[in-house]
Formats: sequence, C-alpha cells, structure tokens
Amino acid sequence: MPGHIRSIERAAAILRLLSGPSRRLRLSELASELELPKGTAHGLLRTLQGVGFVEQDEESGKYQLGPALLPMGSSYLDGNELRTRSRGVASKLAALTGESVRVGVLHQDQVLILHQVLPRDDIRDTVEVGNLLPTDGTALGEVLTANHGNGISGHDWASTIGGLSPGFASIAAAIDDRHGVTVGAIAIHGPMERLCRDRRPRTDFVDHVVDAARAVSLQLGAVPALARSTGTRS
Repeated sequence: MPGHIRSIERAAAILRLLSGPSRRLRLSELASELELPKGTAHGLLRTLQGVGFVEQDEESGKYQLGPALLPMGSSYLDGNELRTRSRGVASKLAALTGESVRVGVLHQDQVLILHQVLPRDDIRDTVEVGNLLPTDGTALGEVLTANHGNGISGHDWASTIGGLSPGFASIAAAIDDRHGVTVGAIAIHGPMERLCRDRRPRTDFVDHVVDAARAVSLQLGAVPALARSTGTRS
C-alpha cells in the first residue's frame, strides 16, 4: 500500500483547523497550532489560496476558508442519503413537537449537522447545517457514541439538560441502516421548560423522537422487525 502524501495531509490539517472554532488565524498562529515551520505553512496556504480553498483578509492578514469549498460542501449534503431520507420526517417531528429538529452523524469524534428544521422564531440557540458539535454535552453525540459501529444495543435514545446550552434540553434517538448499524441520529432541541417535566425529558417527546428515528431507519432499509421501537427510559 502506498504511503501517505505529507503535503496533502498538512493541507487537510489546515482546512480542518480553519473550519474549527477559531475560523480566522494568522500565519504564526496556524504554524504554531500545527507545529509546522512558518515557511512550510506559508507555502501550503499560498497553494490553497491559489485554488480558492483559503483566502486572506487584507487588513488583519488572517486566513480563513475560501468560497471554492462551498459547492463541495453543498454537493456532499445534497448527495447524502441520510439527509435526503430524513428531511420529511424531521419536518413532521418539528410540527408535532413545536421544537427545533437536528439530524447528525459522527465525523472525526464530533457531530456533523446534516439537516435542521427551525419551527419557532424564539429559538435562538441554533447551529448551522454543516457545523460540528462536540459529542460530550449533546444528546446527538451521546446516542451516536453509545451506538457507534453497533445496531440494537439498548441505547435507543439520550437526553441532555443544560450541557452546552444552559437553559436548553435535547432528546435524540439513533437511526439504523439496512445492516442494523447506527448511521446517524435525530434530535429535538429547545428550552428546558418545554422539553422537560421535573427536570426529566417528557415521555411523549421521547416517544415522538424515537418514532421519528425508526421512520428514518425504515426508509434506509432497516428490517421492520429489528427497527428500534421503544426507548430505554433511564
């Protein structure tokens, strides 16, 4: 098997870093973060800038992701089967609960948001499609990591209260494919006073989320007899 091409790995590391929380970095900051010589980092940045993957702000000198990456991200989302299959179910879940709905998958130990429905104007704690969330402190992350690489494992759903967003709560359930493997999760997210009773997730909302996850699983070819049908209320 041929070895990895170091320059491509380093370029990918730059793009991942610029897509993180910092988003805009100077050459010295980027080189330090990736433990690269400044000359090497500068050469990679100039190459990425030349193809539109990176751009530099003239005033601050900071680098950020470039516009050429946007069509690639859109193509990935448009072609993602889970996102396509879950859109209708997500809209129904949002209408049924009156809460924000998110669909996500595991990506490099984080949660990648594939789709989102925002039914309420008063929800301010939102994330954009394509954003990455940590697995810790998010219901999507908890149910995805609990079922990673597995099918039916008893961890049908998870909930978080507070977590990354004080005053908010989330309830998520696992989505399986035709092989019984967890490939994603769907969640509702909203103010704690609406999603919880006595600081516990509302049982009717848990049922709605689990039913939605099962519906998407069936669309992905999961065997009806094996599709998740009940939540583990714990």
